[in-house]
Amino acid sequence: MKRDEIEKILPHRAPMLLVDETELSEGQAVGRYTVKGDKFFLQGHFPGNPVVPGVMLCEMMAQNCAVLLADAADGKTPMFTSLDKVRFKHPVRPGDTVEFTCTITRAKAPFYFAEGRGCVNGKLCVQGEFSFALVKE
Repeated sequence: MKRDEIEKILPHRAPMLLVDETELSEGQAVGRYTVKGDKFFLQGHFPGNPVVPGVMLCEMMAQNCAVLLADAADGKTPMFTSLDKVRFKHPVRPGDTVEFTCTITRAKAPFYFAEGRGCVNGKLCVQGEFSFALVKE
């Protein structure tokens, strides 16, 4: 899926849509996002040494995963409800393309539990467990 297809599923829009493309396969979402140097979250983090904030990596990972909820989310908004066991292993910088792999591990509607990881050139940068609630609009 390219961005226009992702926009049909996710409620996010620029500058907060943080998935460029994603593929769904066997219960997994594998998505990519290329970090451009002019992104709002890089301004001031850190001058002369820009690094993507960890919270933004978590948001990127969650958005990639939320694509898996497309069928269940009709008329509902996926809202982050928890982050757990999040680890930041390597910094992500402008120009990097982060590849996220996410799966839904269990569901008890309206809650969905997931795990994910993000890598740059095969090197693990972020991993964690998280959950969503599908909330009526």
